[in-house]
Amino acid sequence: MSRKTDPFALDLTPELIVRAYRAGIFPMAEDQDSPDLFWVSPPLRGIIPLDDYHISKSLRKRLKTHPYSIRVDTDFAGVIEGCATAGVDRDSTWINPEIRRLYGALFDRGLVHTVEVWDGRELVGGLYGLALGAAFFGESMFHRKTDCSKIAMAHLLARLTAGGFRLLDTQFVTDHLRTFGGIEIPRELYELRLADALQYHGDWRAIERAPIR
Repeated sequence: MSRKTDPFALDLTPELIVRAYRAGIFPMAEDQDSPDLFWVSPPLRGIIPLDDYHISKSLRKRLKTHPYSIRVDTDFAGVIEGCATAGVDRDSTWINPEIRRLYGALFDRGLVHTVEVWDGRELVGGLYGLALGAAFFGESMFHRKTDCSKIAMAHLLARLTAGGFRLLDTQFVTDHLRTFGGIEIPRELYELRLADALQYHGDWRAIERAPIR
């Protein structure tokens, strides 16, 4: 992890967050109790190439047989709470109250999106991220039942592909993301891909207008 600056001396605004992402940096907190945020710009940036991602045979089968419903943009508070809760998939979290406030404001403006996996009335998995131009910046994901974060990611990949997105930024690469084809690229190459993606428009809702086959 590489810090661009010291912790912020001034209160952050949603507008400053957007400017930061456009410049290739993003904010994080040390942990959920930290009052401060800091800029991050990793020397190696995680992405999932949208023209070369991978869905395993077992997950393809799961996508056809799972009993869950997929929703988008209906429960940001529930998704970020799931992502901010330590549990079976994490020992701690970097999502503090300031992160919740800022990304909640960006959600209200239609820039942050969620993919949600529901089992009846129970939110059992999901993810959230920020969309700018034809770039999607994945922030965090969670699951409360087996495979539900994988189901959310598979839906995200299909949605971004259908909408003409050109970049899926995962910030870092975990073993979980590698199963989808996640790779690391140098910061300089990432910035070139980011600049390209920001010149285009990604349509988050395009998949909903696709003809049924």
